[in-house]
Amino acid sequence: MGVKVYVDGTVYDRDSARISIFDRGFLYGDSVYEVMRTSGGNPVDLEAHIDRLARSAASIALDLPDLDTIVAATSNTLRAAQNRESYLRVVVTRGAGEIGLDTELADQPSLIVIVRPLELPPERLYTRGMSLWIVGVQRTPRRAVDPSVKSGNYLNNIMALHEARRNGADEALMCDAKGRVAEGSTCNVFVVQGDEVITPALEIGLLPGITRQRVIELAGRAGIDVREGTLTPDQVRSVKEAFVTSSVRGVVPVATIDGRATHTPAVGPITQRIMELYRNYLADQAHNGESGHPSRR
Repeated sequence: MGVKVYVDGTVYDRDSARISIFDRGFLYGDSVYEVMRTSGGNPVDLEAHIDRLARSAASIALDLPDLDTIVAATSNTLRAAQNRESYLRVVVTRGAGEIGLDTELADQPSLIVIVRPLELPPERLYTRGMSLWIVGVQRTPRRAVDPSVKSGNYLNNIMALHEARRNGADEALMCDAKGRVAEGSTCNVFVVQGDEVITPALEIGLLPGITRQRVIELAGRAGIDVREGTLTPDQVRSVKEAFVTSSVRGVVPVATIDGRATHTPAVGPITQRIMELYRNYLADQAHNGESGHPSRR
């Protein structure tokens, strides 16, 4: 088991991987990226992640390498790492060049793939639930840095998580400028009201999570009513069940919000069902994987 890093055509060990200090991803966060995990050695939702990478790149006028090149780089780095299960991070920067904000100063994009052994959160988070804190740091509006773009410009999320950790919580929950709940620093949020599951609508300004969308689809097929809507902090604090989703953690129940307990026990019945649905999906990915290659956009 090990860490391998692909940089522009070559796979390196962790300690020998290098990029230029003049790379714009390092200097300005001028990059896009995707994070995913494997199940049974197969990248989970690879096609959806590569498609979102392409959308993010188009949104910031960044030319991606050929998508087949990205898929091959991912496969080759996974094979070199030889982990039972892996964490993958695919990064495309605008490249290096003279120092300056003008994108025309960049030479050519750099493709980086980081593969390391998969490390999941402690089991207690899945059985007892995690803690959320609704922070004062606002989610960036679309007219600033569009939250739907998964870019290397991540300081907004970093400071949100910093505030949550200062308050003893596992994860931050951010609101938009109108006070509507948007998303976590590294996750999407769902709450249960009665028999209905609600998650903040994309129009509020948040990352369209791959696992978020997968959970919506799985729940719908199982007859669980899920809708996108608007949630206030007070509504979220008062729910009986809540859970978050992310590509590496999967589905994680929420035990407390701003220090207030939700359901007792932390994993409510609808959350339990959705966790089971997603576990079954991962098992299916381990057995079958994905066929074909990502569509070009």
